[in-house]
Amino acid sequence: MRDVRFLKCMFAASTVLAACVFLVSGILFAQTPEELMVAAGSPGRFGGSLTIALRSEPKTLNPALASDASSQDVIYCMNSDLIHINRQTQKTEPALAKSWSVSRDGLTYTLNLRRGLRFSDGQRFNADDVIFSFRVYLDENVHSPQRDLLIVGGKPISVEKIDDYTVRFRLAQPYAAAERLFDGFPILPRHLLEAAYRNGGFSQAWGISMQSSQFAGLGPYRLKEYVPGQRLVLERNPFYWKEDSAGKRLPYLDEITFLFVPSEDAQVIRFESGETDVLSRFSAEDYSVLARQAAARNYHLNDLGPGLEYNFLFFNLNDLSTKNLAQIGKKQTWFRDLRFRQAVSAAIDRRAIVRLVYEGRAMPLASQVTPGNKLWLDPSIAPPSHSPARARALLKSAGFSWKPDGSLVDPQGNPVEFSILTSSSNVQRTKMATLIQNDLSQLGMNTHVVSLDFGAMVDRLLNSFDYEAAIMGLADGDADPNTEMNVWLSSGETHLWHLNEAHPSTPWEAELDRLMNEQLVTLNYAKRKQLYDRVQQIVAQELPIICLASPDILVGAKNRVGNFHPVILDPYVLWNVDQLYVR
Repeated sequence: MRDVRFLKCMFAASTVLAACVFLVSGILFAQTPEELMVAAGSPGRFGGSLTIALRSEPKTLNPALASDASSQDVIYCMNSDLIHINRQTQKTEPALAKSWSVSRDGLTYTLNLRRGLRFSDGQRFNADDVIFSFRVYLDENVHSPQRDLLIVGGKPISVEKIDDYTVRFRLAQPYAAAERLFDGFPILPRHLLEAAYRNGGFSQAWGISMQSSQFAGLGPYRLKEYVPGQRLVLERNPFYWKEDSAGKRLPYLDEITFLFVPSEDAQVIRFESGETDVLSRFSAEDYSVLARQAAARNYHLNDLGPGLEYNFLFFNLNDLSTKNLAQIGKKQTWFRDLRFRQAVSAAIDRRAIVRLVYEGRAMPLASQVTPGNKLWLDPSIAPPSHSPARARALLKSAGFSWKPDGSLVDPQGNPVEFSILTSSSNVQRTKMATLIQNDLSQLGMNTHVVSLDFGAMVDRLLNSFDYEAAIMGLADGDADPNTEMNVWLSSGETHLWHLNEAHPSTPWEAELDRLMNEQLVTLNYAKRKQLYDRVQQIVAQELPIICLASPDILVGAKNRVGNFHPVILDPYVLWNVDQLYVR
């Protein structure tokens, strides 16, 4: 509650911490002392605000439903998890769980929660919120993108309340990197969401236009204001559970304003003019332009090298039997032919993409693991060479032929023509699509680039299946393969080329399922590496996605932003949002 007024804690003795007393609506209650976490890093200055641009409006503020980057960036600022991956050290650290223990067989994790913590509306946090949260994440009817990570050995992880501040997780099999599992599952307030969950309305809960009084989280900021089409404003959470080394409660900023700026060019202009304070996810071309004005405009830029993002082209291989999409269904005969996909891959000039789209600030890709992920990259897989001659040979072997005018036709004489879907808000992927369009035209393929609003594009990819090919990019918040379970399992919620398969549709997808499930429970790193290397090899051979390039992480900030330490793990500039401050 925002009208909570704390009284001073009274101490019975210097070594005995007595219960605090607080006043709500004139009634006195006993308060468990807060077990705050001391954040590493340099102390900052309290007050002020930051303004940040988002490429699109968040689709939801519900952590269990969010899959788009804009939603996740905002949700990250308002929520917390049990065990956290420090984006700078890439190691796990205590969060809402102050400590934990693991059984000898690796099957049981007992987490000890911090006492005395409160959600941003002043309500208590305890084990009941943890139990409720994981019940939601595990519920098949919720369709949470994170659910696949909680299936170990073919069985959902079980969660048990031991007491108000102790929870126990049981696994069917040992789970590799299990501590990292708990990052990415924000704890939900049972007191606000349980009714919607029980009544079947959870999928509508916490939409972007909800009232601020309906929201509560455990993150450094809480919802203050939403103006459709313009901005979303967060304010400081006075109950946040971290303090700095000087013993002062974080966060430092009073407010964060997210502006909805639908194009990269507009975002760059606003940053250069001083309307926004930090910038990420922008092009190398704009990096070069901004660099010339950095000193005069009082900002600085950083090129962190390749991150974890991989951009790729993929074809629609979904089951369309229940859809009225007969024309797309006919073209799936081409898309399902490995030789066709191999030909497309061979025709694409990845080095030209790196040069022309990223001005050299990127790396061509052989698989979904980028050069920035040094722990898991299989260096034996080289990016495919640009070879139109090989592409033509592959198409010829698959029965395709060329008419006198050079246009490509399939074995039935149908012209090879399809569209490539891309997001209008992502300039780099639109440029990639245009370059690929030109590359494929050399094979006689007639392709059309279709740019849509990101939300409309996602709807086609995940719901209507009304597309033929698309260019997308994925980047996880952790380098560990387990974060990709929902992509590579045939039943995965982000198995984009063929969503939610009841059974693997090909032998190689069945092998991917086996490998991903096996690495999930293999505790030895070297053995896990062998398994995941094989996953990369299958992706490179079977081409369910045709990997293109991984851009460098390019970021910028006003010189007045303190504690700005960007990283290659997402969120690149907001990972320590509770410690950012204005000088």
